[in-house]
Amino acid sequence: MSTKNGLLIYGSYGYTGQLICKHALAKGLKPVIAGRDEHKTKKQAQELGLDYLVFDLNNHQKVVENLKPFQVVLHCAGPFMYTSLPMINACLEAKTHYLDITGEYQVFEQAYKMDEKAKAAEILLMPGVGFDVVPSDCLAAYLYKILPTAHSIELVLSQQGGRLSQGTAITVAENLGQPTMARRNGKLEDFENGELVRTVNIDGKNKQAVAISWGDIASGFRSTKVPNITVYNTLPPKVISSMKWSNYIGFILRNKWVKNRVINSIKKRPPGPSESERNSASSVIWGEAKNLLGISKSVQLNLPEGYTITYLTAVDIAQKVLTLTSVFGAKTPSQVFGCDYILQFEGVKRKDLS
Repeated sequence: MSTKNGLLIYGSYGYTGQLICKHALAKGLKPVIAGRDEHKTKKQAQELGLDYLVFDLNNHQKVVENLKPFQVVLHCAGPFMYTSLPMINACLEAKTHYLDITGEYQVFEQAYKMDEKAKAAEILLMPGVGFDVVPSDCLAAYLYKILPTAHSIELVLSQQGGRLSQGTAITVAENLGQPTMARRNGKLEDFENGELVRTVNIDGKNKQAVAISWGDIASGFRSTKVPNITVYNTLPPKVISSMKWSNYIGFILRNKWVKNRVINSIKKRPPGPSESERNSASSVIWGEAKNLLGISKSVQLNLPEGYTITYLTAVDIAQKVLTLTSVFGAKTPSQVFGCDYILQFEGVKRKDLS
């Protein structure tokens, strides 16, 4: 690794990739940017004054050749269920640290299975260095710290304002018709959509939340080894009801033609929330750990809007990984940086509730 130098941001011209690139420059980094679309990559490079590369992920040796000069790649081109494995495989051969901004539990599971390969290559594999899953992983690790006998952890996400980017919405569309996943007795189990519902009190208001297949069912388990983990999202009752109905039409939602129609519709929308929308939005992650004796601890984490957290944490972690010399293998953010890592960012507050 001593001959390597610098950071490559792949998928740099996407909505989140652009936010990350601008923040990287503001933090004094000068990454090389890359993507498969030459026109978009070149245009962005000219606007930011950066060097660029153009390659897709279909040719393994080509990807390896492009990664070899770099110490770290920050992978921002989703859906990661399709793009992460070719990039990780290339990183293993090129001996380049791998970071991404996924929230897809399948990607975490896949990366963690490559732990020994990453150690042998002397690289770090760390999926989920954005809103998915840095704050929630830190919260899960903190809950385990204050209740080390925990048998279950439940996390509840709640957003105030803001909206999804095209990339996030497309990832959601790719998973249409799939069951909801949660961790039970150390293993991933599927449930009907809308089956797991709970009420949580956030800032004095009771909100309904429904289980979602969030990355922490993989990352949280790796960080804490707590065998039962469920992640919920607060949603209006009508949306939760529609999720329940989706169980009866899953075969339609999984149809490739239907998905393509949905994705094409998404691509006609604005790329993501505007700066003013991001600045006026906020998010909360509520967490609770319980043990078999009925003892529980609950904690609330207040945060800026999700895409803002993503560019803050992704750039900071990339900057830190550039200086790492002995941390290898497949890791979660809290395993490397600790459960208090998220608290350094402006607008983040953690409150013990019980």
